[in-house]
Amino acid sequence: MRELWFVYILRCADGTYYTGIAKNVDARVAKHNSGRGAAYTRARRPVEVVYRERKFSRVTALLREIAIKRLTRDRKTRLIRRGRPCPPGPKRRVPPKDPWDIIFKRKRHGGMNDHDN
Repeated sequence: MRELWFVYILRCADGTYYTGIAKNVDARVAKHNSGRGAAYTRARRPVEVVYRERKFSRVTALLREIAIKRLTRDRKTRLIRRGRPCPPGPKRRVPPKDPWDIIFKRKRHGGMNDHDN
């Protein structure tokens, strides 16, 4: 049986939001609050979980994390208040990066390659 993954949003002490993924959200939040979590939350402790969403694989959790990180603060706040997934916001003028490029840290290459010269 596959383990479930979760996407979570934390509210930091300075009022900002942090989005991440974990198999065990409570254990991950304890790491954030102990200073052993993400660098972003280290200086913004304590943090509290304000939203969590269950996913059935790491990949779907990563893709949802990317989608949430692209939301405006207002849209994140509405998502937290509703307590359930919300539809995507209006389309951006600049096309977003391919989520797979972000996950695998691939760089996009435009124009001619070195071997085309």
